[in-house]
Amino acid sequence: MSNKIIIATSVPVNTQKAWDYYNEPVHITQWNFADPSWHCPSASNNMVPGGKYSARMEARDGSFGFDFEATYNEVIPGKSFTYTMPDGREVNVLFEANGDGQTNINVSFDPETENPLEMQKAGWQAILDNYQQYVANN
Repeated sequence: MSNKIIIATSVPVNTQKAWDYYNEPVHITQWNFADPSWHCPSASNNMVPGGKYSARMEARDGSFGFDFEATYNEVIPGKSFTYTMPDGREVNVLFEANGDGQTNINVSFDPETENPLEMQKAGWQAILDNYQQYVANN
């Protein structure tokens, strides 16, 4: 695999709330899309090694949709997790308190080979930015 792509954000909440809003399906469906023309109508998340993550992502106009799925390799509750997508790419997510009542979230992932790296980074960052906005406003 090539070098990982890294994206990051900071949210104005403690690590437990940041973790919950990132990982609980009731919250995932509120932020897990790259732009307002998309939505995430359903999600499920079994955060244990070997457990499955699944999120349905669809265009709001119904023209396109797909299931994003992964299997957890490691979960350290409130701190970090690693999962592998069906194509073998790995994703690592780390939550760190920054001492200011805020939490930094760092995501690193193996790029796929279909799309330019900058496009992949921008798409994943847009979803993470959407998460940041959701947490900041809820």
